[in-house]
Parts: sequence; C-alpha cells; structure tokens
Amino acid sequence: MAGAVTVRDVARLASVSASTVSRALSASDLVAPVTRQRILDAAQQLGYTPNNSARGLITGRTNNFGLVVPDLENPYFASVTKGVQGRALREGYAVFVADSDEDVRSEIELVRKLASQVDGLILCSPRMSDEELADITEGTTTVLINRRLPEVESITVDDAEIVRQALGHLYALGHRCVAYAGGPATSWSDGQRRHGIHTALTDLPGLEVIEIGSFTPVFGGGQSAADLAVATGASAVLAYNDLMALGILSRLQARGIQVPRDMSVVGIDDVNAATLVSPALTTVRAPLRKVGTAAVNALIDGIRPENPRLEPEALPVQLIVRSSTSVPRSAVPLTSREEAGPNERSSNAHH
Repeated sequence: MAGAVTVRDVARLASVSASTVSRALSASDLVAPVTRQRILDAAQQLGYTPNNSARGLITGRTNNFGLVVPDLENPYFASVTKGVQGRALREGYAVFVADSDEDVRSEIELVRKLASQVDGLILCSPRMSDEELADITEGTTTVLINRRLPEVESITVDDAEIVRQALGHLYALGHRCVAYAGGPATSWSDGQRRHGIHTALTDLPGLEVIEIGSFTPVFGGGQSAADLAVATGASAVLAYNDLMALGILSRLQARGIQVPRDMSVVGIDDVNAATLVSPALTTVRAPLRKVGTAAVNALIDGIRPENPRLEPEALPVQLIVRSSTSVPRSAVPLTSREEAGPNERSSNAHH
C-alpha cells in the first residue's frame, strides 16, 4: 500500500469505524474482545504503528527504555547517557531519562514509575541498598552500570585497575604519601576503589594512602576535601572523580598552593573539562560512551529470551598523564631546589 498506513486503512480492513480503532488501541475495555482482536490483527497485517503505545498493544512491547542516573549535571553521567541514547536509537528504541539528584528515595520512586512504561531499565550508579535494588528490579529486565548484584546484568569499569594505575603513576614519580578523597558513602564504585587501594598497596612498598572521607561527587565536594588533603601532609591527592579533582585544584590555588609543585592531583573519568583548566588534569580515563552502549546491548540481549545471559562486563581504563602531577618536592635534589630560588623554596610551608 502506497504512503503511510492510517487509522482509516485499519478501520476499512477490520470493517469498523475509525473511532472504534482508536478506542481499541487506547481504551480496550470499551471495545468487545472479538472486535478488538480483529482490529489488532488488521493493524498488524498493515504494519500500522502510530506510536509506541499502540505498537505495545500489538507486540507486547513499548520500544522504550528507562535510564535513571544520580546527577545529569555531572559530565560523567551526561556522557553515559549519550552512549545509551545513541545506541538505543540505532536499535529503534526511545529512552526516558530520569535524574534522582543523588537521593535514594527519589531513585526508588523513579524506578517504580518507569518500570511499567518501558521494556527494560538501565540504572546507572544506583545509590539504593542491595536489598532495595533486588526488590525493585524483580520482574523487570534491568541492566546495572557501576554496580553488581547477583542475577542482574551489569556493566562496570575496572575500579581496582583505576586505582592501581593512578597510585602506580604517583609512586613512580616518587610520592610516598597520597590522600584519597572518596565519593558518596552509598557509591558502589567508591567502595570498590577503596578496596582497590588496599590491594594496590601490596605492590607499592612504602606507600601510604590516607582516606580523608566521603564527599559529594561535585566541584564543591572537592573544595571541601582539599583542606583535609593538605592537612595530612600528603604530597599528592587522588579524587573520586574529575569534578572533585577540579574543585581540589581550585581550592589549592586559592590558598596559594601550587599544583603540581606543592601537591600533585589526580582525577578519574577524563571528562572534557579536565583539559580546560591550568594545569591540565592527570586522570584515569573511563570509556563513558562505551559504557552506555554496552548497557543497551546487554539490555536488548536480556529482552530477547533466545539470547544467553551475559557475564558481568568490566570495560578497560587508561591513565592519561597531564600537567597536574610531577615529582614531589621531597624527591627533588637539594641543588635543584637551591637553583629554584628562595621564593619557590618557601612553598614548603604549605605542607
């Protein structure tokens, strides 16, 4: 049939009025079951799919996915979202994106509301407990990002490797005391990174890592962490993410503590802003868009029962060395410090 199939085409084939077709597709209880089935058969025969809701009545699917993230203003989650949307659109799915604003109660409510409107859910860095997560995802095809739970598909980055590369870089430069500014206490990734710190220390003799607390994973959280990092006497600080690292850089500069001369700073993620500051931020790059793409692939596999269940997938990471890290002053030979002059030598007071 030439042109787009219309309601009238379906009505003509099913021998009913156009209004009856509309009622059958939107309010099925208003149409006799036999008539409704004849309309659905006609719509399917003609390939009539005016929108995802009508298609869902015919196929049992909505062709929608739900994505819940903790904070869309965080460039990490914005990049993951782009990866999810791009892949989903190529596969013919629309994506409903919801922002929980780092609030567990809001997160749970958003998941409940989305579950009935989509074919599957992608939950990125969910903050709820394992028990809450298992309960709320029961009966819903779900993929987790940056979280693992038995019997649920998951896509993660290798958090232990992130820490190993960051600390290994600082250790190779000569740092022996590093502060770690952690993320939210409810963050699974932060827990994995803290565990990774203790594992990494076994391969880095003489290195001390001082965990200075849990912070909001934003610029302001980094500013709060900076003073505590300085107070430890550490020569370097590793931040939970790049946003916090940028906040640390800002606060250190405000105090007259020069990076990396007085303190080295390392972030995690490699968001775009990492190269827009001076000094440019050394960081461990996570493949953010690939994370989103992999999550959609896993979700589609979960929706199609003929496909086998995927094993949890951990995507590779990469250390990106920029200007915010250097050899610590304690490792610089005395002659080099004398050549720097009295103004530079006085910066030791910042420690």
